[in-house]
Amino acid sequence: MGKIIDGKKVSQDVKEEIKTFIEKRKSKGLRVPKIVSILVGNDGGSVYYINSQEKVATSLGVNFEKILLNEDIKEDELISVIDKLNKDKDVDGIIMQMPLPRSLNENKIINTISPEKDIDCLTFVNQGKLYNGEKVFLPCTPNSVVTLLERYNIELEGKNVVVIGRSNIVGKPVAQLLLNKNSTVTICHSRTNNLKDICKQADIIVVAIGKAKFINKEFVNENSIIIDVGTSSLNGKITGDVDFDDVINKVNMITPVPGGVGALTTTLLIKNSCEALEYNENKNFNS
Repeated sequence: MGKIIDGKKVSQDVKEEIKTFIEKRKSKGLRVPKIVSILVGNDGGSVYYINSQEKVATSLGVNFEKILLNEDIKEDELISVIDKLNKDKDVDGIIMQMPLPRSLNENKIINTISPEKDIDCLTFVNQGKLYNGEKVFLPCTPNSVVTLLERYNIELEGKNVVVIGRSNIVGKPVAQLLLNKNSTVTICHSRTNNLKDICKQADIIVVAIGKAKFINKEFVNENSIIIDVGTSSLNGKITGDVDFDDVINKVNMITPVPGGVGALTTTLLIKNSCEALEYNENKNFNS
């Protein structure tokens, strides 16, 4: 049977590291990080996510503020809100909940956020730094994938990794993070020929295509390490892109859904706010 890669356990370990960081700052009389998360409208998924952010942040001693705005807000009004936060020296991280209403220019709004406070790596400036190999706040879901692998002491250098999915949110950035770790990365997608054969040759498979139970035992080998980023609703349950029950006895290691990648994502977002605080103080990522 494949060994479970436990995202909840890794998340708890990272939370303890954040708590230690916060406690040390408090003991020295220094301020703690502050995150401001902006929600426009009442998208159900975004409401759930912003409440989750608040719960995790406050439990770790990080200051958290929600800004809830009406769906009919004008673009210049929203930009004004962001500008004010950019100039507030006590705010270290700004999060814009997506998606935004169609009446708003998403790219314009996102790129109003100061790159120094863009802890989810959504601005073009930070994404450019990411692909240029520069130090930057790592996008949280792709970083969760790499963090899980590293925390389980899975060697990445020289490994054959297949990433299924080419989205700007997960597929492309996770491929870049793995390249930065000297993995050999193949990006596959819906039009890839011989997908099963490609996956069978992989050491690690990262699946992020949004199709419930798409990957079954025909895609894997006994040494496969599977990272499932998918979260679909199937028969009232959250289900991954991998048919967990079908592959669990056919692979080496696998993340469950829920309890895998998603369990770590919000925690790493909070960790990024700690890095942002240090950056704002020192203006130097190498401190």
